[in-house]
Amino acid sequence: MSAMTDSLPDRMREKPDVSVVVPVYNAEPTLPELIERLHSVLAVCSRRFEIVLVNDGSSDESWRVIRELTQKRTWVRGISLARNYGQHNALLCGIRAARYETMVTLDDDLQNPPEEIPKLLEQLAKGYDVVYGVPQQAQHGLMRGLASQITKLVLRNAMGAEIARNVSAFRALRKRVCMAFRHFQGSFVCLDVLLTWGTTRFAAVRVRQEPRVTGVSGYSVGRLITHASNMITGFSVLPLQVANIVGFAFTFFGFFILMYVVGRYFLQGSPVPGFPFLASMIAIFSGAQLFALGVIGEYLARMHFRTMERPTYALHDTTFSQETTTSGLPTNASPSTISDEN
Repeated sequence: MSAMTDSLPDRMREKPDVSVVVPVYNAEPTLPELIERLHSVLAVCSRRFEIVLVNDGSSDESWRVIRELTQKRTWVRGISLARNYGQHNALLCGIRAARYETMVTLDDDLQNPPEEIPKLLEQLAKGYDVVYGVPQQAQHGLMRGLASQITKLVLRNAMGAEIARNVSAFRALRKRVCMAFRHFQGSFVCLDVLLTWGTTRFAAVRVRQEPRVTGVSGYSVGRLITHASNMITGFSVLPLQVANIVGFAFTFFGFFILMYVVGRYFLQGSPVPGFPFLASMIAIFSGAQLFALGVIGEYLARMHFRTMERPTYALHDTTFSQETTTSGLPTNASPSTISDEN
């Protein structure tokens, strides 16, 4: 243990109570194995644990599998959303429903090995609030990797932190950090940006990443680009700043063009000839104006959706073992609020 770890209170060096949150989308084949592997790991590295499975509008039999799992295992809880809202929306729902102070999030496709969870918890115990599990080697192609890097660059601007380059879906965090965005409402969610509202203590550890067992990733190149666009307009004013800079640049450009026209007239006694010159200037300045209007329109559209009060997610059903009512689990716990209890 490091000196930083040794200086922590004893309660932070004990085995933590852990809530594992898994957003589920068309994961019928992988869920049983995922639950068994999670149980084997959590039984050793935690004092108490639960697994919260959030069905994000799956089109297969994932919800049926979740219901069967909850009836057989008292430490599994299931939440089904009314439709597909997206991975981060489902994560936010699961985090708000989680009961324990230490939380772990991971995907449902078994690419994030549950056996790597102790590495995250060990790093978290050193005093950090959020720890990301960074794959030792990426498992996707060139274009997918390029789009992912672009998304992380955008995320770095939105987060304002260097840790953005190490962001992944495999993370451990403390529930108290989520108090910073407990009242957040919005149709677009980026959990990693929200986490920066509550802490600056981020860390990352290298973890193993396994090949996808079945299916394909829901994050195609197009979706990653759309995600990056939504992220930068939803959680950053960078586009407005760029539009402002473009406006100033073209103002100076126009001033120099004016000086050129006036100077040519006084020095040569004739104005600048030709329709192409005038048409080019109009096209350039019109393009700059439309760009600025488009950026402003994007932000106005987001304000419009906020006034519509479009929900972050809506619940369709929940499920848990009947035995959980005798083991201290609240039967009326709502995923829409975060408990103040640590």
